[in-house]
Amino acid sequence: MKSPVALDNAWIRWVAAMLFVVGWYGVLRVLGAWLFQVAPGPEAVPRDLVANLLLGTVLYGVSHSLRRFVLAMGVLMAALQLSNAGKIAVLGGPVMPDDFQAVTNLFMLLEGWQLAGAFAVIAVPVVLLATAVAWRSRRTWTLVAGVAVLVIGFATVPSTVVQAMDRTFGNVVWNQRGNFESRGLLIHLAQETARYLDRASNSPSRSEVLAALDVVRPARAMPAALSTHGGVSGRNVHMIVLESFWDPMALTAAGLSEDPLDPAFRELWAQTGHSRTLSPVFGGYTANAEFEVLCGFPVTEDRVFFEGSLRREVPCLPSHLEAAGYRTIASHPNSAAFWNRVNAYERIGFGTYWADGDFALDDMNEGFLSDSSLFRQVLEKVEPLIDDGRPVFNYILTYSGHLPYPLNETRPARIETADDSELVKGYANTIYYKSRELMAFLDVLRARDPDALIVLFGDHLPFLGQNFDGFTDSGLLSDNRSTLTDDMLLTLVATPLVVIDGRNGPVAVGDVPMYALPALMLDLLDDQRPSIMKLASVQGNETLRPLPGMHFSVRNGEVALACRGTGLQQGDCETSSRWMSAVDVLTRDLFSGSQFALDALPQAPMRPSRPALADVVRDEPAG
Repeated sequence: MKSPVALDNAWIRWVAAMLFVVGWYGVLRVLGAWLFQVAPGPEAVPRDLVANLLLGTVLYGVSHSLRRFVLAMGVLMAALQLSNAGKIAVLGGPVMPDDFQAVTNLFMLLEGWQLAGAFAVIAVPVVLLATAVAWRSRRTWTLVAGVAVLVIGFATVPSTVVQAMDRTFGNVVWNQRGNFESRGLLIHLAQETARYLDRASNSPSRSEVLAALDVVRPARAMPAALSTHGGVSGRNVHMIVLESFWDPMALTAAGLSEDPLDPAFRELWAQTGHSRTLSPVFGGYTANAEFEVLCGFPVTEDRVFFEGSLRREVPCLPSHLEAAGYRTIASHPNSAAFWNRVNAYERIGFGTYWADGDFALDDMNEGFLSDSSLFRQVLEKVEPLIDDGRPVFNYILTYSGHLPYPLNETRPARIETADDSELVKGYANTIYYKSRELMAFLDVLRARDPDALIVLFGDHLPFLGQNFDGFTDSGLLSDNRSTLTDDMLLTLVATPLVVIDGRNGPVAVGDVPMYALPALMLDLLDDQRPSIMKLASVQGNETLRPLPGMHFSVRNGEVALACRGTGLQQGDCETSSRWMSAVDVLTRDLFSGSQFALDALPQAPMRPSRPALADVVRDEPAG
């Protein structure tokens, strides 16, 4: 039996440990507000602090000493709280369960001190936690066993946990920042982890899929039974996805010294009636824009679809065209595995994937291959295939133009700004060169392949500062997603879109959600074969842009109706909400479920059997 003195000392050390948690929590809350203008709301502080104290109690209970606990707990709290605040400031939303799954992509993106810092944020807390734990203590294993039982129970009945936590702490899907501010970080992570597990284990049944098809097919402005006799033109198809490509002249408060966009692009874009595509993302998560334009279904959740939701082989645009005899080629001069692209591209039907190791990195804007070099090298690879009797689907995702918008010495600054934002100035100059390199490539491509269908667009708006800084100065956005007006919602997602229908020239297509682009392209190719990509492309006469937890419709370039919230709603939102729910069921079924929808739809010819993409991902490196 321990002496009273020993018990008193143990109690004092425990009190000291908990006082440290309280004090350090207060410091981190102040730091988040000061550095990022992000902090839990006043109503969340008590529950957030209790959650941190519970975590601290468990960690102290398994620790060797108070000193090791303070070090490990302090670093862990700082890593979680400040990383979350930084993500909100950059992308507008808090840390989510998918972010932990996608952390390896962060390492691929960064270099130098940034890579070292990101690695330290993850590695240092893990090492300190491992060294703090008294692994030989019976108390440690008793606590570990108790926590394990709770975790297993949590994972076994996630739907029950979600329902209980939603009732207690609330949930507004379209305002995840607001969720964090009202819950606190640890409760937010626990609640969204339960939701993630619930969704992963909740594949739709056959009856649910058939009911969803009954909702979706009548809503499309076309016959419910797709024709199986449509032709395929055999024309080459070039899709160019331009990193962060947008019109900086909308930044009226920036005082740009001249228009960054190439006048030739301005003229070309005007010929389309200034068509726009509506992206599912802002400032990042390019893979979600890719998923929509390649598979024809909207992304409706705050997660990277390629990472955890694309688990099945699906007849997306590359597979659909390959079944008609096309070569299907994807080019992106980033690390091949970034955003799980090797697996994702193979599952949707690309036969060839050229990544960073397949290009000569001869004209770099710091870590990003310039568009002019990428376009030149892709054309060198593809040009021999243009006239060989087999059509080509040539998909290009550019890399230059990525944050922080660096340029090399051959691209000196040409645009000055009236404000002091280095990001705005860097972005404006990036667009100056990016638009001109694009137009030079288009001139060559259109001359070399005049009958081709060419589709090009920006993947998302640029990041210009924390909490939409850069946009707020010009009144384009507010500093918080929860206060965005209807007009701001459209600004948040709209990027330039140019569709060139071969010798017919540019086509005015208006505002097109990215998930509707594949069906538009198939129509221009006169391809009326059955396709899953035509299921979600049109909802009646509406142009719908879903975002996590909400959606809005666009008519004549303006937001006609914004439906914020979850589930079915009354009034004008009821029909579109029912359609959204049906599309969500089909998305889960087709891309990660049992694919009952494929059995219920008219079947197009399957793509020919071929080696796995992993076997053909590399050609001989250029240069």
